Amino acid sequence: MVEAPDPGRGKYKRYRSSRGLRARPRQDPEAGLAELQDATAALPRPDPSRPAKPPRRRWRRRRVRTSRPRWVRWLTLLAALAGVWIGLSIVLFLISSLTATGVPASAVAALNGGGLPPFSATTILVMGTDGRPPGLKEPGASQDSESGGPVRSDTMMLIRTGGGHTSRMSIPRDTLVDLPGYGLQKINAAYYYGGAALAIREVRSFLGIKINHVIVINFTNFSALVNGMGGVTWTGGCVDSNIDGGTADGGYTLDLPAGTHHLDGEQALLLAQTRENLCDPAWTDIQREKNQQALLEDMKSQAFSLTGFIHLPWIAWYTPQTLETDMGAPTLAAVAASLTMFGTGSTTVLYPTGSGYSPSQGDYLTITPTAIHADVAKFLDG
Repeated sequence: MVEAPDPGRGKYKRYRSSRGLRARPRQDPEAGLAELQDATAALPRPDPSRPAKPPRRRWRRRRVRTSRPRWVRWLTLLAALAGVWIGLSIVLFLISSLTATGVPASAVAALNGGGLPPFSATTILVMGTDGRPPGLKEPGASQDSESGGPVRSDTMMLIRTGGGHTSRMSIPRDTLVDLPGYGLQKINAAYYYGGAALAIREVRSFLGIKINHVIVINFTNFSALVNGMGGVTWTGGCVDSNIDGGTADGGYTLDLPAGTHHLDGEQALLLAQTRENLCDPAWTDIQREKNQQALLEDMKSQAFSLTGFIHLPWIAWYTPQTLETDMGAPTLAAVAASLTMFGTGSTTVLYPTGSGYSPSQGDYLTITPTAIHADVAKFLDG
C-alpha cells in the first residue's frame, strides 16, 4: 500500500548562499560600455586611400632529409677500403726496402744525374745476372752466384721514360766490345769484371748516351714477384727449351704450344732465360731479348690492372726484394707513373751487323758504329 504524501512538507528546500567576508562591487554595465567605446575610438584608423596589406604569412621551417643515397654510402666505403689497402701496401714496401740489397756506392757514382720523370726523360739500365745455384748445368752460366762470386749480366736493357714518351732497347749479351783493361770481351763480361759500375760505364761509352739510373734484377726472387702479381700473360710461338740441362739433368724444361698463355713465376723466368728453342732452330739471342721486353711489358700491365690492385700488398713486398736499384721509393713511383702515362712506346734491339768466333770468346756478335747510331737515335726519339 502506497503511503500518501504529507501536505505539510514542501517538495524542495531553498538555501541562500553567503556573500563571503568581502563582497565584490558590482560594475555598472553602462559605464563599462562607455570605457570600451573610448578605447576603440583611440585606435588608429586605416587610410582608405592606401591599399590594405595582405596578412603576413608565417613560414614553417621544413625538415630536410640529409641521409645520402645508398650508392654514395657504398662508394665512400669502397674508397675507404681502397685507401686502407694502399696504405698497407706502402707499409709493406717500406719494410721490405729496409731488408733489400741495393746497388753498391760505386754503381751510384758511375751514374749521370738526371731529372725526375714524368717531367723529364730518364734513362734506366736494367740488368739481370746469369748466376745459377750450384749443381745446375746450363752452359755459359756462372755457378757461384750464391757464394757471392762474380756473375755476368744475362740481360741488358735500356728503358727511357718521361718527357712525353717511353722506349726500350735491348743489348744482346754476346755483343763484342773493347772493355778497358780487359781487351775484346762480350759486353756481359763488364758486370763479371767490375759489377754494375763497370757495366754502366761500358754501356755509356759503347752507345754514347747517359745512364741516369740502374736496376739489377735478382732472378732468385723474380718468380716470387711474378707469382705475387698473379702471373703474366704471354703470346708467342711454340717454345720447347731445356734450362740448366732440363729436367733429366736436374734442371727445368719449358714446353709451351703456340698461342696465348698465362705464365706463373717459374715459367716466366724460364722463358726469359731461353736461348735455344727446339721448336725453332733459327731461334737466337735476339728473340730472347724480344721475349724479355714482352714479359716486362706484360708485368707492367698486370701490375696496373684490377688484378694487380688486388695483389698490391704482395707486389709491394716482393718488388724491393727482386730489384736492386739506386732509386728510392719516390723515384720508383715516379718512374712507374711515367711508364703508365706514356704507354708502351717503341721497342728496339741493338741488331748486330756481323758475327764471329774465337777460342776465348766463343760465338760473338758485332755491330758497326753507323748501325749503333741509327738504333740509339730511334731509342732516344721514342
